[in-house]
Amino acid sequence: MRLANFILSNVEPILAESETFARSIVPGENLGQLALRDHAGQILQATARDMKFPQSAAEQAKKSKGLDHGPSGDALDGASKLHAVDRLGLGFNLLEVMSEYRALRASVLRLWRESLPAPDDRDVDDITRFNESLDQSITKAVASYTSRVDQARDMFLAILSHDLRNPLNSIGMNAHLVPLVCADPVEAMACGQQITRSVTVMERMISDLLDYTRTRLGAGMPVKPAPLDLGSVARELFNEFRTAHPDRDIQLRTDGDLNGRWDADRVRQANSNLLGNAIEHGSADYPVTLALRGETTNVFIEVHNGGDPILPGEMQKIFDPLVRGSSAEHPRKNRPGSIGMGLYIAREVAKSHNGRIEVTSSPEEGTSFTIRLPRESAPREGQPILDAGHIENM
Repeated sequence: MRLANFILSNVEPILAESETFARSIVPGENLGQLALRDHAGQILQATARDMKFPQSAAEQAKKSKGLDHGPSGDALDGASKLHAVDRLGLGFNLLEVMSEYRALRASVLRLWRESLPAPDDRDVDDITRFNESLDQSITKAVASYTSRVDQARDMFLAILSHDLRNPLNSIGMNAHLVPLVCADPVEAMACGQQITRSVTVMERMISDLLDYTRTRLGAGMPVKPAPLDLGSVARELFNEFRTAHPDRDIQLRTDGDLNGRWDADRVRQANSNLLGNAIEHGSADYPVTLALRGETTNVFIEVHNGGDPILPGEMQKIFDPLVRGSSAEHPRKNRPGSIGMGLYIAREVAKSHNGRIEVTSSPEEGTSFTIRLPRESAPREGQPILDAGHIENM
């Protein structure tokens, strides 16, 4: 059987292997079949149809240079662009998207070979056409992915610049006032305290930005696991948030053994981000609950709040600051010192401990973010793109 016909006749087994591979990638671990397969079926079918379409040597030369994809290439280009954007929204990085294409190519050729097709003089041409079409799809996917990231990054930097201007203006104004009120210790102290608060806000924003940059460049979230009682961390956060928000009903529940090996600062950071998110977006009519549960090999941390649920279309996007959406009905809100990366950082902290974070949200049950942390696990970090010395100082 010719390769194009084989693909069209075996879309399901090929997609099954593609789904299995996508699930093996961290962002795909907990996705359903529909999300895992995404546009892979359309890409396969468009690739096969493109292979069956007649192509002259001149057309092949132009296509190899990206100058002309032919009349059958529009469907392939469209599916590839959408696939890349959807994968970005689900938290796949570009290398992970590329690895999916590599696995898809290998699966098609292996399954075709295992079907023991009768030798055909056109087999080499078929494989060449298949690789050309898949390379075309990869090119479109990479261009779509990077274009969306570039657009979102520009907006992200604009928001960051705007949010940094407020504390910076406050520092400038109070620094200007200090010489004028130095004779009044109370006024001078008030100016100094305001400067300190503004500096703290800026430090928090810059720290989040550095964490984001580090993980996006492939270096991974830096963690140093050590023996830790999560119950102790939870009680500290509970007392801090209850003091900072006396008008909110904040509850703490713990159950089971909460000891293990984790990075105390990072776990505290993730939990603080989730609690801040729950207070910020949850309704004041419902309690915010921090619940910890220890099981045999894992500890689960759940932060729950009531109020408006997360929109279904936003569920998978909320962990990525570059693609998080907002609308007139659900405007994007950031608490002071935040640039909207709290959930992203919480996800990266979980990933760096070989754990994961999940979210459920409905009008009836409210919204819950749950982190699963293995008690014992080697830190998971990406491959650094910058030199080791630069990474170490970030």
